[in-house]
Amino acid sequence: MDEGPVESVVEEVPETGLEIDPAEVQKLAEAGEAEVIDVRRDYEHEAGHIAGSRHIEMNELTQNADSIAKDRPVVFYCRGGSRSAMAAEAFAQAGFDARNMTGGILAWADSGLPLEPEDGEVAARRPV
Repeated sequence: MDEGPVESVVEEVPETGLEIDPAEVQKLAEAGEAEVIDVRRDYEHEAGHIAGSRHIEMNELTQNADSIAKDRPVVFYCRGGSRSAMAAEAFAQAGFDARNMTGGILAWADSGLPLEPEDGEVAARRPV
């Protein structure tokens, strides 16, 4: 059943000073100058994600922190930027060069940047 287009809903994301816009994330990722991490749930990642990004669900970040390089920037993203803002803040406090992609994957897609798979989309929110 077609649910129609996904609405771009702007989430209230606190300013942390760690924000980076999607176009800059694309440049860093394509150049291999940053690790890009998707903190969304499995179904969200499977629906559509940034090519080359690593998927570590939000609740698994702490146990995977040792596998994230500290010698280059790490950019976290989620659907709208709230979850990834929390991740970026925590990792910045732990000494990482951590950033949050402004507006999340919604802003990425709204900017016309590509999703993987080729027919990927931003997953609609599911009730918790």
